[in-house]
Amino acid sequence: MSRTITRLAALGTGAALAVSLTATAHAVPTRPRLPEPAGPLPVGTTELHLVDASRPDPWHPDRRRELMVTVSYPTTAAGASRAAWLSGEVADQTPMLQGLRALPGVDFDAPGVRRHARVDSPVDLRRGRLPVVLFSPGGGMPRELFATLTDDLASRGYLVVSMSHTYESGAARFPDGRVAAPLDLPWTPETNRAILDTRVADTRFVLDRVADLAAGRNPDADGRRLPPGLQRAPDLRRTGMVGHCIGGFTAAEAMLLDQRIKAGVNMDGSFATFEDPYLPGESTKRSLDRPFLLMGTKTATQDHTHAPGTLDPSRPEFWAAQRGWKRDLALVDGGHLSYSDFQSVLPQLGPALPAEVREAAIGTVRPDASLHGRRTYLGAFLDRHLKGRPTPLFDVGALPPFRFVP
Repeated sequence: MSRTITRLAALGTGAALAVSLTATAHAVPTRPRLPEPAGPLPVGTTELHLVDASRPDPWHPDRRRELMVTVSYPTTAAGASRAAWLSGEVADQTPMLQGLRALPGVDFDAPGVRRHARVDSPVDLRRGRLPVVLFSPGGGMPRELFATLTDDLASRGYLVVSMSHTYESGAARFPDGRVAAPLDLPWTPETNRAILDTRVADTRFVLDRVADLAAGRNPDADGRRLPPGLQRAPDLRRTGMVGHCIGGFTAAEAMLLDQRIKAGVNMDGSFATFEDPYLPGESTKRSLDRPFLLMGTKTATQDHTHAPGTLDPSRPEFWAAQRGWKRDLALVDGGHLSYSDFQSVLPQLGPALPAEVREAAIGTVRPDASLHGRRTYLGAFLDRHLKGRPTPLFDVGALPPFRFVP
């Protein structure tokens, strides 16, 4: 029996990684460890079930649009149980995780992995209300696969809301046990545009529900009890958005429509929904007039930056259109999935992971240096533009393995 990891490079990059893996050997359970957050504060977490009664689901028009989000935040209690990285159902029904767990010689115990965040623990509001960061994952990727970044931001004093875009960004498990598996959507201009539009609408809907929290209301569709302090915790005057791949494209397009989002980050994503015909987004033509950070990758065969000659023309077009604060950082010798938890997880799978699979996903960059650089720059960018904390990091030489793209 063979298994395939598909679409590890998601919408807008013009590439896909498809590697057939045949599982034949008896496996020894492998349970990777996620790195601890680098910020000074312990982290709490909870999930919210959100239903948009005003909007039909684009992939199931007979249903209302239904989302799951993970909220991570600084907590006052470090003794509660640690959250699971992801559920068995999500692992079983997300294609890229299915493929990894079928590697010969490795039993990848993804459901056994634990985050450092504590379940439903109280929110730490001793420093006042919390700036908000929305997070949108790459295509085909569950929101859970970015915990090393989102938990780190929470440890630095942010309230982070990670979104699942149902039926498209990996599997999502609902409180009643239902699992929405990702659909095998056709790669067409019309479908890709619908995906982007749906993500933007999801983002604005979730931001409205965060506003409910800020006003003291409970937005959970099931009315479940919220962690102490979560209501009234968000400070919507300080809201940013970070996304990977099409999630980063979503951040830019949502910022054009929603002035509540004050700063944005695109991690290794395009600003176009299709290559041929070339269909760039509005953000390649209009200035956001707010801070935006590009984070890409540079290898011997790929220059995913705004530099002249890059294979993706949407990034130079986006760069030229922006009149606000902007920087472009290239992760040298990294891979598309270096921005996800796979940067830390894949090396722990050991020799059973074929070198060509690992390098196609996360490159040859040192995992610890990559993680440190990503966390440092992301935290510094948000601190500067949401908390008003000056930093010299963007005006001096870059921290290896990153470099600035002029």
